[in-house]
Amino acid sequence: MPGAGSLRGTNYLYNVAPKDGTAFGTFARNMAMVGLLKTGQNVQFDPLKFTWVGSSSSYANDAYLLVVRKDAKVKTIAEARRSDGPPIILGSTAEGASSDATAILLRDWLGFNVKVIPGYTDSSVLFIAIERGEIDGRTVGLSSLNATKPEWLKPGGLMRAMVQFGRATRHQDLPEVPTARELARSAEDRNLIEIIELPYALSRPFAAPPGVPPDRAKALQAAFLAAHRDPEFLADAGKLGIDISPVGGDEVRALIERIAKTPAEQLKRIENLITAAGG
Repeated sequence: MPGAGSLRGTNYLYNVAPKDGTAFGTFARNMAMVGLLKTGQNVQFDPLKFTWVGSSSSYANDAYLLVVRKDAKVKTIAEARRSDGPPIILGSTAEGASSDATAILLRDWLGFNVKVIPGYTDSSVLFIAIERGEIDGRTVGLSSLNATKPEWLKPGGLMRAMVQFGRATRHQDLPEVPTARELARSAEDRNLIEIIELPYALSRPFAAPPGVPPDRAKALQAAFLAAHRDPEFLADAGKLGIDISPVGGDEVRALIERIAKTPAEQLKRIENLITAAGG
């Protein structure tokens, strides 16, 4: 159900889909944050009221990366933070997409000199634009990059990773790449980045509508976790390079509650960030 970065599908699941346990769905990881902040004109759901089934990935084995061509003019973090130097030209699929919000975070909170070119139709077109040299780079998940362009980050590859998001510590495969939290310029910014990154811990969320009978909800939650222990499922995911680090429905809800308890003035800064990205 395409539309508005999965907002249309999220609204449908919340308001229209059957509430008897026969319907559940997945949507973008930032929908819980969008629902709490009520950014945009068409948010028609309360993330705290969904029947959360779980998330296929908690980002335990993944990272969201800023990747840049090795031949780009900007080579280092210090160069990226020079306001009088050349900007890093990044591509984005649409204004308000998570990649666009990350670019705003890089610019406004980490001090990077970046210019975003939005409007690429999909991820594959972005990859082509990078290969052609139209743009310097993009933000993308490590597992997604390993599945589609596994050679890019290898020695002699086209790209290098500059920053990793969604992690408290550096990914084991990228020990030389700093996290966004490390690059924060104040304790408050670091705390806000940690809050913004909480949705990565429910990176592939699944939910049913509000009001599903408790016995049906428990059955869905149990089946969801059981599926993620299935050897054939895990083997297929491994072949595709997809991170499988599931969390259950209760853990997803706890993460969303933590976001909801963020002080109002800090949530306002997060809202301003998302609004600046067009969300």
